[in-house]
Amino acid sequence: MLRLLYRKETLQFRHPFTTAKGTRTEHATLIVALGFGPGWGVGEAPAIDYYGVTIGHMEAVLLQHKAAIERYALQDPERFWHFLHHLLPGENFLTAALDIAGWDLFAQLRRKPLYSLLGAQPWQAPVTDYTIGIDTTEAMQAHAWERPWPVYKIKLGTPDDIDHLRAIREFTRSPFRVDANEGWTYEEARRLLPELKKLGVVMVEQPLAKTETEAQRALKAQSPLPLLADESCVGEGDVAKCADGFHGINIKLVKCGGITPARRMIAEARKRNLSVMLGCMSESSIGTAALAHLAPLADFLDADGPLLLAEDLATGLEMQHHRWKLTPAPGMGIRLTPGKIEVAR
Repeated sequence: MLRLLYRKETLQFRHPFTTAKGTRTEHATLIVALGFGPGWGVGEAPAIDYYGVTIGHMEAVLLQHKAAIERYALQDPERFWHFLHHLLPGENFLTAALDIAGWDLFAQLRRKPLYSLLGAQPWQAPVTDYTIGIDTTEAMQAHAWERPWPVYKIKLGTPDDIDHLRAIREFTRSPFRVDANEGWTYEEARRLLPELKKLGVVMVEQPLAKTETEAQRALKAQSPLPLLADESCVGEGDVAKCADGFHGINIKLVKCGGITPARRMIAEARKRNLSVMLGCMSESSIGTAALAHLAPLADFLDADGPLLLAEDLATGLEMQHHRWKLTPAPGMGIRLTPGKIEVAR
């Protein structure tokens, strides 16, 4: 019989983090743990306002279904996800946290690192980018100076976008990935894309609102840069829809519902010749570890959550040469900081 524990945490960012959708100085996250015998698997789901996800709601749903989850016999993580999918319809963030915990626990019980169960090879993992949020030009320069990195992800979506990029370019020759978070109109994107390429931008995420499907198709046809879907690609059913308007997709575990559907999304993207990025929602090392184990199956990685936060909730995930280092330890190989879990009541 499984045991289910959880804890609510509020984590501070190192610097105020601003995107086209707003500014955050902290964010709340829900940590879940599934235990069987001596093993404990952990997962994480942050609260994201613009997706309508709150800690209070996830906690209420978790407690409502706690008994049913604890009665589940974990023999296959994929079957566990299907059980959760039907038990918790529409609760992708919470399902993702439990799915990650299930994979972690199952791998521990099998005494294998998670990446081996996922068919991933650690040495194939891509470098993660480092994100610079929207700020004053001086502050964005300072963030690049503070953290020298081989590839930056830069949040845009203001009238000063080009000025910001030019200023950061003064400090580094590293390539830029740009994320507009639906912040441009079609005409703005058409005007900006050639300028972005001149400044060393190598890809652009979600330039237009997800509702602008026809404009997105037209933009892809003339874009000098690869365009990746983010807000337009939430779950499995969105992959096929993105093929006409984008060159690739950004998969986020909490949005799609966890590792299990993410693997299917990767396979579907490959069939449609779409590149794959794995992205984060500023998770701690717990959620980031799940991304790190899946990362060798992707082309690009945006998993810098622990680097952006002023504190962490676990140890065991280490950075080496700008890649998350995967060890042969069973499961995800991370250990909760003492006191960072409590019994769910």
